[in-house]
Amino acid sequence: MEGNLIKINKWLYPVSWIYGTGVWLRNKLFDWGIYKERKFDIPIISVGNITVGGTGKTPHTEYLIRLLQKDYKVAVLSRGYKRKSKGFVLARPDTSVQMIGDEPFQMKQKFPDIHMAVDRDRCHGIEQLCNSHIAPGTEVIILDDAFQHRYVKPGINILLVDYHRLICEDTLLPAGRMREPENGKSRAHIVIVTKCPKDITPMNLRVLSKQMELYPYQQLYFTTLAYGKLHPLFTAGNAVSLKEIEKDKHILLVTGIASPAKLIQDLSPYNEHIESLAFSDHHDFTARDMELIKKRFMKLPEGKRMIITTEKDSVRLAAHPLMDETLKPYIYMLPIEVAFLQDQQELFNSNITDYVRKNSRNSNFS
Repeated sequence: MEGNLIKINKWLYPVSWIYGTGVWLRNKLFDWGIYKERKFDIPIISVGNITVGGTGKTPHTEYLIRLLQKDYKVAVLSRGYKRKSKGFVLARPDTSVQMIGDEPFQMKQKFPDIHMAVDRDRCHGIEQLCNSHIAPGTEVIILDDAFQHRYVKPGINILLVDYHRLICEDTLLPAGRMREPENGKSRAHIVIVTKCPKDITPMNLRVLSKQMELYPYQQLYFTTLAYGKLHPLFTAGNAVSLKEIEKDKHILLVTGIASPAKLIQDLSPYNEHIESLAFSDHHDFTARDMELIKKRFMKLPEGKRMIITTEKDSVRLAAHPLMDETLKPYIYMLPIEVAFLQDQQELFNSNITDYVRKNSRNSNFS
């Protein structure tokens, strides 16, 4: 597949076999009913993957929020990876990024009217969101990154697969990046191949469809990334499109995401002077990191330099107490959304809204 970013560490295959045995046994315990899956009497949509990071969970979750929030009171439940709190936390207007994690904080900032909560125990979290004294009016719950959390049985299970890292070509951790074998995709009601090239041909989409080998009960969609305008992170300046960046501008791309290579690829047509400073996913920036960012930025040509970071990274950088004042005017945040290919958006939207309507507590279909 064009743009394949898969790297297999074959020498780790023996460890992957041991890991795979454990995953197989866990899934069988659920299949046999020894471990119990729990249903809830409220529409629940799960968005997740079977690979480690980088499939676009947050922009797809945000797409669902935009789709549903005009008609329903939406709640989003996440684990809150790398947060500094424990247990169930319902985000308030003054809740910090440290309390709920970067992605939940980002979603709460963008969609202040939703209930945004974090809880490692998803069943407990759902119970809290269904409690009218804690989260009044909840009508639909979106589970962020919960494909492996089988203690909850969602009404719609959405599996995201990175176009550049197809599960049919990857392998189990630690040799590859898969959390469970490919056949785990059978639990999905909807499979979305994400990060597809905007100019992908119908022939390539047919090849992709065949490669995915889905069952008749599963629906397959394709999405691509759509980048918004760059927004100044600290100043009140105007937003600028990627096309408006001067060709002689030197860019320091600061990321703490799972797959920065795709972002670099996408930015390259707009500017050839891109220097990447990549940290691990959900990275907690240290004092040394902040010094490194400044050092790398100061090496760029004066008067022709800027820093671009992702939305997820921007929430941690904006709140960082050691952010250097001299850098603030040069830092821009790049928002990311998703767009459906092949005119699939209307069909996808209908499938989601029909499910929520028919399973609503106030529906005659309930």
